[in-house]
Amino acid sequence: MAGYSAIVVAGGGGRRMARPGPKPALAVGGVPMVLRVLGAVEAARPRVVVGPDTLAGLLPPDVIVTMESPPAGGPAAAAAAGLAVRLPDHGPRPDIVVLLAADLPFLTADAVDTLVAAARDGGRPVDGAVAVDGDGREQWLCGAWSVAALRARISQVGELSGTSLRALLGGLTATHVRLADVAQPTPTFDCDTVDDLNRAEEMTHGRA
Repeated sequence: MAGYSAIVVAGGGGRRMARPGPKPALAVGGVPMVLRVLGAVEAARPRVVVGPDTLAGLLPPDVIVTMESPPAGGPAAAAAAGLAVRLPDHGPRPDIVVLLAADLPFLTADAVDTLVAAARDGGRPVDGAVAVDGDGREQWLCGAWSVAALRARISQVGELSGTSLRALLGGLTATHVRLADVAQPTPTFDCDTVDDLNRAEEMTHGRA
């Protein structure tokens, strides 16, 4: 698998969790969700987390932490902030970036590799690849994209604060990838509520 970079969107207040601290720091199977996601993209360079500074002490030393502008500007603004990170000591950024939510406790390296390979598919003119659920709905915070195409789209959209990822990424041509065929539990399972977190714990113990 050729090199790729990773942007992990870790903002949002997680108000539905009713638990203290940032949602990505909450643990599934004893491991904070953001570290589970970063483990799935361990091969990525660079790895960028867009979220609060309070996460910095939790993350591996090679991970870059930044914040969207304005703060709480939403995931489209977070994607732009991740791409805008300057990398003077890391060399050129790879041509593919994976864009991921920080609350995907079952994301795997194989799932990420599948997305990256689909985004690089030379047999069709695509800008990237996005995971879809069983009903074919795009999971916009689980995809791989051409850096050049994503930069061009960000420039085209202009103001990103409050812009949805559907509005940003829906303007790109993407291959749909059903990651449930790659791994179980499905890598696109995300934890938005306490019930989701409890279910993830149950699934983790069930596959242990």
